[in-house]
Amino acid sequence: MDNSLKEKGMRLVFLLAACASIIAVALICIFIFGNGVPAIHEIGFVRFLTGVNWEPSKDVYEILPMIIGSIYVTAGAIIIGVPVGILCATFMARFCNDRLHRLLKPAIDLLAGIPSIVYGFFGLTVIVPLIQQMFGTNGKGILTASLMLGMMILPTIIAVSESSIRAVPESYYEGSLALGATHERSVFCAVLPAAKSGIVAAVILGIGRAIGETLAVSMVIGNQALVPNSILAGARTMTTNIVLEMGYATGLHRRALIATAVVLFTFILIINLLFAIAKERSEKND
Repeated sequence: MDNSLKEKGMRLVFLLAACASIIAVALICIFIFGNGVPAIHEIGFVRFLTGVNWEPSKDVYEILPMIIGSIYVTAGAIIIGVPVGILCATFMARFCNDRLHRLLKPAIDLLAGIPSIVYGFFGLTVIVPLIQQMFGTNGKGILTASLMLGMMILPTIIAVSESSIRAVPESYYEGSLALGATHERSVFCAVLPAAKSGIVAAVILGIGRAIGETLAVSMVIGNQALVPNSILAGARTMTTNIVLEMGYATGLHRRALIATAVVLFTFILIINLLFAIAKERSEKND
């Protein structure tokens, strides 16, 4: 009887925890969409998304430059961080000896715990001067932000990918060796495809980190509300646009910033949906 009561009690606790999470997400959605959608309607949906001018002093709110800036920076971070992260995870899971792994694992975990402001200072004092010397620009722009975000998403991608690779049954690797494949070929052609689901999840988490990063990006991207004409040009992402102006925004300006959050939220949902569809199709093909 006592065990039955305990089980029912724990089920209730778990149910309440799950409901609390759902309610929190629902409240966030209600607040963001409840305040942002009317602002988009007031400004004009097409004008808000496709216009290139952001001038709060004139009540002109158009976020195409911020959308393009977010896409460029996120794409740059993916190009830089995803291959490095997956290869590093593969090395740690299948090629690294135990002694070296004991050194690398805490170092990578430490990277995940470094505050964003520290990354921002690193980018400002190291990456920005480096870009200045190499390209003769002021150093702040999309390339700088992409390099820094590429480093910031590495711990997430490496940790999740390594766990997924280690979770693959050893029979996959041994079976490949038994068929005459080399160690490298067995890892890349048998083990990694089997860990594809976890690796995709790691990439999604990394993209979410890249899209949502604000403070560090605002320190190195230049914060220019203009459509960038090159990867060296300054830009502004949707997140930096919100954080830079929310402190003093009022009226329609404030609602336009919340509307920017609506677009960002929708953007993330679309990315997750596309990855889910791609993952489902890939599993069906397998």
